[in-house]
Amino acid sequence: MSYAFTRRRTAAVALTAALLVPLAACGSDDAKKDSGSGAKATGSGTPKADLTVLAASSLTDVFKTAGAAYEKSHSGTKITFSFAGSQELAAQVKQGAPADALVTADTKSMDGVKADTGTPAVIAKNRLVIATVEGNPHKVDELKDLADTKLKVVLPAPEVPAGKYSKKILDAQKITVKPVSQEPNVRAVLSKVELGEADAGLVYKTDAETAPDKVDAIEIPDAQNAVASYPAATLKTSKNAEAAAAFVAWLSTPEAQKILQDAGFQQP
Repeated sequence: MSYAFTRRRTAAVALTAALLVPLAACGSDDAKKDSGSGAKATGSGTPKADLTVLAASSLTDVFKTAGAAYEKSHSGTKITFSFAGSQELAAQVKQGAPADALVTADTKSMDGVKADTGTPAVIAKNRLVIATVEGNPHKVDELKDLADTKLKVVLPAPEVPAGKYSKKILDAQKITVKPVSQEPNVRAVLSKVELGEADAGLVYKTDAETAPDKVDAIEIPDAQNAVASYPAATLKTSKNAEAAAAFVAWLSTPEAQKILQDAGFQQP
């Protein structure tokens, strides 16, 4: 092989390598751009994203457990919950709050934002109980006992789902209660009873079960009670639509349902 031919071949190889470097760099930049945009999929096709879920206050404890379970089985997905009264959550959605999914404690609140959500699915149900100070020193046994004016009773505010359910069952039994305060969410009612600032209050069964050493729960017969339904839906403004839909769908799976029912929620 001649010296001149060898030089020409060496030059050609060098030129080819030089041309390929910018292409490789361009591909690297594209990959970086792709990796930073919205939800992406793992090798198994599971969408990955940072999700924000607006959820009713009564879901605070159980959703922390459910969120941890979901993140464990869906690598790359992180869920941040924002808990508040359902009416407040609905207002946030109407105002365009950046979030991916919504779970309320009643269908009415969800129906009020149907223009902003996907099709909702009920994931759980709940019932009210009377929460009293531990040991039930005032001997509260049934709904009509809450009418005692010597009793400091706290109720959820009427615009809150739990407040609407409370009004419904008290009105049905023709019981008049004069609460010392009306709270913006059911967890605030529970807190008042826990701290001894109230003698009794109406809360969800699942809320009372989060504080078994601080309050007693007095069951209300089904015939006098109301059933609370919890619908979940994706938000149309979500930037992670696929991942949000996957989480909402997961809430109806056996794994999620077991977590909800272990916390005292009923089947949807």
